[in-house]
Amino acid sequence: MSAKDRIRVGVVGGGVLGSHHTRIYSSLPEVELVGVVDPIRARRRELASRYDCRSWPDQSPLLDRVDAVSVAVPTSLHAAVALPFLKRGIHVLVEKPIAEDLESARRMVDEAPGTVLHVGHSERFNPAVLAIQSFIKTPRFFEVHRLSVLTPRSLDVDVVLDLMIHDLDLITQMVRSPIREIRAVGIPVLTPRIDIANARLEFEDGCVANLTSSRVSKQKMRKLRFFQADDYISLDLDRQVAEVSSMVEVDGTKRIVNRSPPVTREEPLKMEIVAFLEEIASRRGQERKIRRGCSGGEGARVLGLALEILDRMTVAGQTGSAYSVPDHAG
Repeated sequence: MSAKDRIRVGVVGGGVLGSHHTRIYSSLPEVELVGVVDPIRARRRELASRYDCRSWPDQSPLLDRVDAVSVAVPTSLHAAVALPFLKRGIHVLVEKPIAEDLESARRMVDEAPGTVLHVGHSERFNPAVLAIQSFIKTPRFFEVHRLSVLTPRSLDVDVVLDLMIHDLDLITQMVRSPIREIRAVGIPVLTPRIDIANARLEFEDGCVANLTSSRVSKQKMRKLRFFQADDYISLDLDRQVAEVSSMVEVDGTKRIVNRSPPVTREEPLKMEIVAFLEEIASRRGQERKIRRGCSGGEGARVLGLALEILDRMTVAGQTGSAYSVPDHAG
């Protein structure tokens, strides 16, 4: 690839996620990694030295130097950081959730009609999720557990926006029906925000999803299981393993057949970044296969659902609530 065809990219945020974005961009031949931005001097300089790029304490120098940028800063800063780039027509990959509120999310989407705006819902690219796409018919019941040990990262938002939102995105991709009812309960444990949450979603087509998320568990778990006519499908998203148990008829007799769809192990974040770059290349008229990332509009819709859950959530020990929900897919 010639130098003029390479995509000039910067990363804003040098924390855990930002460092992974920087590492991945530095490894891709179609990318010219311009630099990384972080207010902490030692952090940005260490990344710049390791990945042979420049570094700055604020994003202003990047505005005239890049074609695209990853935004990996605290959620409360997503809109403030991303909007100046979007207004200049610079493509943006922003970590999830897209923003801390719907107004900020909509401003970002409105500024990106001719620009690629992707949101970091990387579980879409989990190899286990990709492996079962052809098996999805009409899911009837989901049971989801996403548990983590407490880390200093993402404590500026509740666990629904930190962890559960991944599974909300996956489920609303699989169930093409509006949500009819939500029940939710949560409790703060080690922070002032909700650290453990359970939500029950009922869709108009009768599907039910039961989701539990915790960031104060003793061990990590990322499991999504669902049932549909004749099938039970189990995903271990952490181990990238998929299992399908199906009722089939063999020689006139029905029996259970267990299958393990082949999984090609890859790093979901790298696949997400490649999808982001592929869409940018397509906008330049370059013929490339495009894998589907989470658009800004989709990111805003799943944020709206997460905020609805938080808005109606009751603290454990109080009376639960249920309410009718407008069409989130709208």
